[in-house]
Amino acid sequence: MKTKYYLSIAFATAILANCNAQKVTLKNTSDLVLPQKAISIKRSQIGVKYVSNSFPILISKNDTIPAQLNDLDGDGKWDELFLVTDFSANEKKIATLSWSLKDPKFPIKTSVRFGKREAKDLPVQPATQEVLMANQVHKKLGFQKYQTDGPTWENDKVGFRHYLDGRNSKDVFGKRIPAITPENVGINNKGAVEDNYHVMYDWGRDIFPVGNSAGLGGYALLINDKINRLGILTNDTLNNVEKTTFKIVSEGPVNSVLSYKYENWKASGNNYQVQETTSIWPGMYGYENTVSISGLKGGETFLAAISNLNNKNPLQVVEAGDWVCFIQHDYLTYNREWILGTAILVPKKIYQGYIEAPKTGQLTDSYLAKLKVENNKKISYYAVAGWELSADKNFKDSAYFSNYVTTLAKQLSAKITVEVSK
Repeated sequence: MKTKYYLSIAFATAILANCNAQKVTLKNTSDLVLPQKAISIKRSQIGVKYVSNSFPILISKNDTIPAQLNDLDGDGKWDELFLVTDFSANEKKIATLSWSLKDPKFPIKTSVRFGKREAKDLPVQPATQEVLMANQVHKKLGFQKYQTDGPTWENDKVGFRHYLDGRNSKDVFGKRIPAITPENVGINNKGAVEDNYHVMYDWGRDIFPVGNSAGLGGYALLINDKINRLGILTNDTLNNVEKTTFKIVSEGPVNSVLSYKYENWKASGNNYQVQETTSIWPGMYGYENTVSISGLKGGETFLAAISNLNNKNPLQVVEAGDWVCFIQHDYLTYNREWILGTAILVPKKIYQGYIEAPKTGQLTDSYLAKLKVENNKKISYYAVAGWELSADKNFKDSAYFSNYVTTLAKQLSAKITVEVSK
């Protein structure tokens, strides 16, 4: 059922009085139904009619489309208007874009949580950024600095976390309800770091074993047939990344964005510079990851990872739309307690087959999709997780999960044209 959002009379009055209103035409160019399709409208498309320090109000047929402004480059000025809306096949949607000095307070459907402490006896404090040097990793410090080992991000369907402590793996939080998980996940009532999320709560729990894999959506480089992990393992005391810079770029009702900058990643005698951006929006049991690397010498292959720990069923590799889908479905959770489907969607245009990681070494227990990589050229891919105890109980069925993944791949391939009146 389509959710509608209505503004108050006060908001409506303010919008009607706004002479800067613009017409926005959104056209689904595919014959697919597109639920909660994410759309980015660049600032340059909107032009000069933005009212300073105001909030976007998009109205189509008396239905308000939740939207937000994102400052992606951190220069203090927004770069894109981000929105999520439903389309029927080939639908043309005409909306009015106006500006309000009041925050419309759309329902919160995405979130990022990050907390850190500077000493073992200090409480965790909320933070929006971090700089981690090579000798500041977990084992060297002697304590876990980060709440949930690093940032978590989520939408109304599923949650994830990134091991910022040097491991750089991606983990999965299974969510049973659409509400955002509590802010104190991963800390106790004294503010100390505590692993209290591997037990079941009303909201769910951490369900995914990562081990020495890169988790669901981590990555590596293949150089001269050697797998080079970005980062280290739990017992290592020195990172192979000289400087890691993390930042919450945006946290809003319909989109949350995280940024990781890795300086001087030492791999096979080379130094690489890496920029990674993670984005999540409502409605999808997954997230988008975008990586660009500089310092390439010409013999590297990008590896997108999907952990196969606990997987005893055959891997499915299926083409759908613009993507190649790697799909697993088994009791992939801790102690094989629950059924979980996992998948990664990698771009078909640069796909070069896959390999399986070894059972020992710095990166293990994974399928690794091989992708062509070029200097400073972005690679975007998706990671998906469907748990049998999530809102969609049908994920218990293997065929259903596979169909969900391939349908999602086709929906992500569908293009929306955007026209904004000047």
